[in-house]
Amino acid sequence: MKKNEMIEMRNAFGDALVELGKVNDRVVALDADVGSSTQLMRFKKHFPERFYEVGIAEQNMMGIAAGMATTGLIPFVSTFAVFASRRACDQVSISIAYTKLNVKINGGYGGVSTGKAGATHQAFEDLAIMRSIPNITIIVPADATETRKAVFAAAEYPGPVYLRTVRCSVPTIFDEDHDFKIGKSYTIREGTDVTIISTGMMTAKAIKASEILEKTGISARIVHMPTLKPIDEAVIIKASRETGRIITVENHSVIGGLGSAVAETITAQAPCYLCRLGVQDRFGESGDDEAFFSKYEMNVENIVDCAEKFMKKKGN
Repeated sequence: MKKNEMIEMRNAFGDALVELGKVNDRVVALDADVGSSTQLMRFKKHFPERFYEVGIAEQNMMGIAAGMATTGLIPFVSTFAVFASRRACDQVSISIAYTKLNVKINGGYGGVSTGKAGATHQAFEDLAIMRSIPNITIIVPADATETRKAVFAAAEYPGPVYLRTVRCSVPTIFDEDHDFKIGKSYTIREGTDVTIISTGMMTAKAIKASEILEKTGISARIVHMPTLKPIDEAVIIKASRETGRIITVENHSVIGGLGSAVAETITAQAPCYLCRLGVQDRFGESGDDEAFFSKYEMNVENIVDCAEKFMKKKGN
């Protein structure tokens, strides 16, 4: 993968699972009739005997996966994030999380970036739901490279994991030497005036914003936070104390996701100015991805605007 190469994260997920399946015969895959969308069909092509199509029955799929996990298998279930979090919430909570079973859930089509699938398929609250359930580890990779590494890391990590991916193409940020570890954040760029903490595909936008800000004399630190739970509190506290200004950027509701996690951390341990960019308290709609990122005020220009407003408060 070349830097800045545009790759659909769902393709990276499908390819990574095939690669994992070749080296770990305990890995099985379960699909809820969206395999062509989440690219789970790639696993089926290589391992038909380890692929299970349950149909449009996400709740049942979670129960089946839980049962498989009790036998020592490592089930990867894949469906749209809205269905994994909302429709199957009770089964995820009771059958998987409560019992700490080794099930890995891929929530595809996360956030605004669902193409033109429409409001009913846009998951703005999946991370908030999963964060509120005990025992679930949450990973939101930034690009294809990190998605691949997250799939392998999830397979090795004991207990329930929620991996959140998006449909659209995203620029490649990391090379193959990227040392991805669950629970670790990555400071991509140092800065002294403001810290931009981003997760998932929004990290690419945060990097672009920092480049624009540099030209205006504003030094922005960029922290990529691929693990939302457990979150890297030490890095958040350090950023709060050193820059005094934090902007969170996420492809999710500002309620319950990255912004809330950062707010909870700094409120308890290191208060500072905080601006949360993401989807406000609303439902989505159908249309062009980039148009909506701007309409919902969570695009590159909005990050820049927030940082510039912060600088006017400097010293207050």
